[in-house]
Amino acid sequence: MKTIDQNKKMNSKNESLKISTDNLLLFLNLTHLKKWIMFILVLTIGLFANAQEPVLKKSSNKPSVTVLNIDTKGLGMDPVVMGNMVRIELEKLDMFEVMDRYDVSYVVEKNKLNISNCYGKICLVEIGSMINSEKMFTGSVELIGESIVATFRLIDVKTASIEKTQVNEYLNLPKELQSMVKISVHQLFGKPVEEPLITYLTKKNNFESSTSNPDKSSVNLSGPRSGFAYFTGDVGKRLQESRSVGGYGSYPVMFQFGYQFEVQYLNEGNYQALFEFLPTITGFNQNVFIPSLTVMNGFRNNKHGWEIAFGPTFGLVNKANGYYDAKHDWHLESDYTDMAPNPYSIEKRVDSRGAYELQAGFIVAVGKTFKSGKLNIPVNFYIVPSKDGIRVGASFGFNAKR
Repeated sequence: MKTIDQNKKMNSKNESLKISTDNLLLFLNLTHLKKWIMFILVLTIGLFANAQEPVLKKSSNKPSVTVLNIDTKGLGMDPVVMGNMVRIELEKLDMFEVMDRYDVSYVVEKNKLNISNCYGKICLVEIGSMINSEKMFTGSVELIGESIVATFRLIDVKTASIEKTQVNEYLNLPKELQSMVKISVHQLFGKPVEEPLITYLTKKNNFESSTSNPDKSSVNLSGPRSGFAYFTGDVGKRLQESRSVGGYGSYPVMFQFGYQFEVQYLNEGNYQALFEFLPTITGFNQNVFIPSLTVMNGFRNNKHGWEIAFGPTFGLVNKANGYYDAKHDWHLESDYTDMAPNPYSIEKRVDSRGAYELQAGFIVAVGKTFKSGKLNIPVNFYIVPSKDGIRVGASFGFNAKR
């Protein structure tokens, strides 16, 4: 009996030990399961948080900059479009990693951010921190009176401070907004800009070009011209001789007056093409009438106003057939009355007793145009070479764009 009772006690202890072991294993399994559940839960929350708050990550060592919108007023242009213009010029500089506009748009929509009026430092720093951008670019382009004023600022997100500011005033040329943005962005970061481009967009009384006349391919710069001509050589001597021997009894310096019809073909470069048509009367101050017509092609420099032109010139000049005798005196052919043949060679030269004849030549002119408000004041010097003598002269006039 005692042995049976001992066996029962031993079996009871074994059963208790088995239950305790099973409970321990169950507890350990539950604890391990809880750890896995917590790990999965934390991972899920992290992924969910990242999905709710996406950031823009850099792909290079350049500092990142983000452009949202650029405020516009009085230009009829959407701030989004102006922002795209600025983004393009920043990318051309190759100084920053400019955040892609589609990525920016995605982050803004995902986070339900309102950037329609986000142009100030506080707002931009807050958004820059959310999207992990080192710099924020902002500003405005607006029409004030007769000028377009562009104001741009670069904001450092980490220090929440305005790092750079650039303000430029331009002429009211809305079609050149991209060029204005280019100038302002380049100057903001100390980059060089073509001087003629700055002049075109900022100087009100600049020389004509396609930039200052965006809707035209040419302009009319016609106006009166006056000046003087100086005759040298045989022609100069002939002018001083008396009329009885075929001269003009005048000085070799004569006043000129005419009207220049000028068309300037517009170009964006440094030089503009010219076509000039100039009828002129010379010598009327000395009772001499010498009409002429000059046609020239040329070029004018936009920056300084220097110009050069050349072409044919045509004039009506009194000429007669005659000869020089043994004393080298000039006589008309009709003056020879001997029955014997005229031993002297017959030639044609300038003679006030002769009939008008058309005489052609080639003219080269150089000069400079001075500006006074909208008025142009051209000053030119010219030369007409000829075997009978060189003619040189100067002229000035005025004109305004039509």
